[in-house]
Amino acid sequence: MTAERVWSLADFDYELPPELIAQQPAVERGRSRLLVVRRDAAASELRDLEFPSIVDLIPRGDLLILNTTRVRHARFLGKRPSGADAEVLLIHPATEGAWVAMGRPGSAMRPGKFIEIGDGVRIETLDVLDDGNRVVRFVGASAEAAIARFGRLPLPPYIERAPTADDEERYQTVYAKREGSVAAPTAGLHFTPAILGALADKGVDIVDLDLEVGPGTFKPVEVDDVTRHVMHEERYDIPEALTRAVKAVRVRGGKVWAVGTTVVRALESSADEHGIPRPGASATALFIRPGFQFRVVDRMLTNFHLPRTTLLMLVAAFAGYENTMAAYRHAVEQRYRMFSYGDAMVIL
Repeated sequence: MTAERVWSLADFDYELPPELIAQQPAVERGRSRLLVVRRDAAASELRDLEFPSIVDLIPRGDLLILNTTRVRHARFLGKRPSGADAEVLLIHPATEGAWVAMGRPGSAMRPGKFIEIGDGVRIETLDVLDDGNRVVRFVGASAEAAIARFGRLPLPPYIERAPTADDEERYQTVYAKREGSVAAPTAGLHFTPAILGALADKGVDIVDLDLEVGPGTFKPVEVDDVTRHVMHEERYDIPEALTRAVKAVRVRGGKVWAVGTTVVRALESSADEHGIPRPGASATALFIRPGFQFRVVDRMLTNFHLPRTTLLMLVAAFAGYENTMAAYRHAVEQRYRMFSYGDAMVIL
């Protein structure tokens, strides 16, 4: 009997030239590169394509699942009473009129303290939660008014610039619906209405779910034994239509395609013993790493992820560890653009 491999954080590291971290979206949405990885093939069989080729890769009768969450203008830059800078990031609503948030410096977000964000509008800290997040409320305006007036699009920390008017469009998917995330489901940023239309015309079934991407998606793993990492929680909602669609695709022998790690987490968290997602709203703290047995997802589209992260571990669980690390070495050698505004990988 073979002993189960013990995974360390160093197993999920790779050499990343900083210039490959995409600071801007592709010149045209849908024109990114696409690396094709087969779970049952050697690394030498990697294929370099353009993203519109996804239409040829997904067969008629298969099911494509999208995360339709919209990024909230959740970042606020403000001032402490001393005049020093402070920053607040809303995570999700708490009790009526209050929000769960995080910010810096932590000393500016102790209960009873205020951060001025403009025109007499302030953010007051009400409580500190066990996980270090804060409960806050807006003073001087409603949350909706404050978000509309002062909220900024929260670009990822590795994009080293302020958001622009172009980001207002390009850091949202073309199918985004309900606002609720602090980061985009970035695998979906490549799709255009034309590509989605071509898939639908081909006979690919397309359904959606909603998973609120939280700031924990950027949380570094800080323990060498990855099994000790505490995974962040994210809220999701599985519609009845998705459950019916998965049942139908299983009956006709098709495959389930997940667009992004957010879709994978929601589907696998909600799966019953037969691999069918349970409908309804819930939350997931599922940590998917090598050794995980997938019950719902057959194919995955994803972007390239930071070294030493839970997102890379999820990909390695799905594609296989050796295949994943070989694919990343290839992507670096071929100068793929990395992370949120970067290129895509499809795992078959």
